[in-house]
Amino acid sequence: MIKVKSTGLRGAANVCSHNGRNPLTAMFACDETVLGQGYAIYCLFEDCHAHDIQVVRAQFEMDEELKYESLTPLFPAAAWYEREIFDMFGIEPLNHPDLRPLVLHESYPEGFYPLRKKVAVDANIHGEREFKIATAQGEGLFEVAVGPIHAGIIEPGHFRFSQAGEAILQLDAKLFYTHRGIEKAVEGKTVDEALFIVERICGACSIANTLSFCQAVEKLSEKSVPRRAWVIRTCLAELERLYNHVGDTGNLCAGVGFTVPNNIGARLKELLMRCNEQVAGNRFLRGMIVPGGVLFDIDEEKRNVIASTLDTVEKEYERLVQILSEQDGFLNRVKNTGIVLKKTATDLSMVGVGARASGFSRDSRKDLAYGIYPELSFDVITEQAGDVYARLLVREKEVRESIKLVRQILELINSEDNSGLRAADLTYRAEEGSWGISESARGSDLHWVMLDKNQKIYRLFVRSASYPNWPALPVALHGEIIPDFPLVNKSFELCYACLDR
Repeated sequence: MIKVKSTGLRGAANVCSHNGRNPLTAMFACDETVLGQGYAIYCLFEDCHAHDIQVVRAQFEMDEELKYESLTPLFPAAAWYEREIFDMFGIEPLNHPDLRPLVLHESYPEGFYPLRKKVAVDANIHGEREFKIATAQGEGLFEVAVGPIHAGIIEPGHFRFSQAGEAILQLDAKLFYTHRGIEKAVEGKTVDEALFIVERICGACSIANTLSFCQAVEKLSEKSVPRRAWVIRTCLAELERLYNHVGDTGNLCAGVGFTVPNNIGARLKELLMRCNEQVAGNRFLRGMIVPGGVLFDIDEEKRNVIASTLDTVEKEYERLVQILSEQDGFLNRVKNTGIVLKKTATDLSMVGVGARASGFSRDSRKDLAYGIYPELSFDVITEQAGDVYARLLVREKEVRESIKLVRQILELINSEDNSGLRAADLTYRAEEGSWGISESARGSDLHWVMLDKNQKIYRLFVRSASYPNWPALPVALHGEIIPDFPLVNKSFELCYACLDR
């Protein structure tokens, strides 16, 4: 960790990024006044060559003015992080190009910073602040408002389109409608108490969030996770990726009203989720991963269920892929639509399918080489076009890779001795932060955990895979038409709950 004064943040961040070559993985703040250290801003940069994350910590002294020179002009990916830090802590990034509220909407008062330690967890706050939507201005332009209430059963988000005829000139998204204050709610809880909440940040990423959280706290302990536990964890992670990718393939078809493949994807996803329930007792695979390992094994009967389900899904998913590849009308809609250039993907530090479909090869399973992934054979799938079709192709090929991975893992589980499933009696280093990361279906999920001297949560920061990818959606829609919005949106398959943590 590189520790600097607040005035040295920009320079240290530039050094850690190697002049922008290492992507900005996350940026967040921490109120450490209770520890007698003032406020701090942390910047995390992914060093793929070292299979590590470099951390910069910038310290504000107790009586120092909470202002610093914005990193956004150097790293466009910092824009949302800095807006959130200002919302939640009141630390102002000077010369930020767009310091409108991000997380806190009109119903919050000015000067209310909920992640400061002096604000109670159960604070009952009401107020009013200005929240502006950005729109294009000019003769002949008009606006189209979509949401926050939608026709489907999805969470709220408001999208304001500025139009010139049918062409979209600008899109501004207002999100965070149902922000749950999870990072505040877990303060003062034990690791096990926080784990129950972390598992439920997002249904689609239950394993990824849990695994990231557990890795972070395990780094604060002296004990190692048993190898068999890591094998089982990896199996669960790939099962989660698999059911998401299969379901998202069908969901993308719904964006153009292509009902048959949409239903095929939904049925195959249901088969995989029923398999999850037989393996873990939960359709979202909750309740298996814990700090130190896993709670129970995947026995022979469960391995047979997984193997049988994979055989069925593999065969029928290939039929689905064939249907899509033979429909000219569908291909006409998805090709050259919703393009995100590689330069944009790198500038925004995008992750997952969104990044890899634009030629930006980021996959924490390879880049950070955690768990047993270095022992497994799999390819990182990339495409270059950056359009809806490229994002579809990445998912289709990653389904094949995940099936291949799960089969390798089942062989490992079958051949290796049960060397234990969980390290017992974990104790953790206090007042020291640590990160954990795992690759979800949408990309890497990162957690930062700091514990106090009583082994309780002092600071939890969660950066979901959707967080760095949401800012790319308005870029992808420049010049497109509104009827393509559902299609482009579904090709990213971004999560509202992951933002509303």
